[in-house]
Amino acid sequence: MRFLLYLFLNINIYIKLKFNLMDKKDLREIKKGEYGTGLLIENDGYISMTESVNNKRIVESLSGGEWNVPNPFIVDAVFQKFDIKNANGRVYPERTLKKQVELYQQKIAEHRAYGELNHPAESTIDLGRISHNIVELHWEGRTLVGKLELNISEGFRKLGIVSTMGDMAANHLLNGYKIGVSSRGVGSVEQKLGQTIVGEDFELICWDIVSDPSTPGAYIGHQEELQQYVENKNEKKNKINEKLNKIDKILIS
Repeated sequence: MRFLLYLFLNINIYIKLKFNLMDKKDLREIKKGEYGTGLLIENDGYISMTESVNNKRIVESLSGGEWNVPNPFIVDAVFQKFDIKNANGRVYPERTLKKQVELYQQKIAEHRAYGELNHPAESTIDLGRISHNIVELHWEGRTLVGKLELNISEGFRKLGIVSTMGDMAANHLLNGYKIGVSSRGVGSVEQKLGQTIVGEDFELICWDIVSDPSTPGAYIGHQEELQQYVENKNEKKNKINEKLNKIDKILIS
């Protein structure tokens, strides 16, 4: 019995070591309808300009004949949801996703919650492609929302010259283009009770900016917009409405 327990423990240690030491080139993306262990990419979020920037609209604006860009350039975003089937047909259990978000808060505190413009098929972040840094995350019901700051250059801020990935993302937003947020992580996917479930071994890498978000109507802004994407329970609805009313009063004053 002890031998079997020893063998079981060592096999699990080997599997974990093999997973952790896996070369990024060998890390296969687990696509919709597939199972196994590998790179998990989910296009479940949207980005919108913050209420206080550019008169609440996504526009390319000129002020006094000069190029006008927010500084810092911070946008609101819908990031992900738990216990809800996403566009890839996968479900992230509450315990699994909340654990990773809690760990990710340390990266936010250390100002290293980076993401790239478009997804690379890798489990690492390329410093040359960083487009943003997430500055805040919190839960609204089952929905993870927050803010990210675009990594824009002085050339873009002053003259509109696009030279970084953050400049490019900012330029898209200023021109009114809809862009989204997409998570990137590694872990296993299996089928349980007829559902495709992401395993507890899931490790979040980052959220990238992408062109094809999959959550329709998921914008942060006015109260009616918020209601479209936040999965509310009846007992939480009044609390969320109260928060929104306070925000509206601040904006109006």
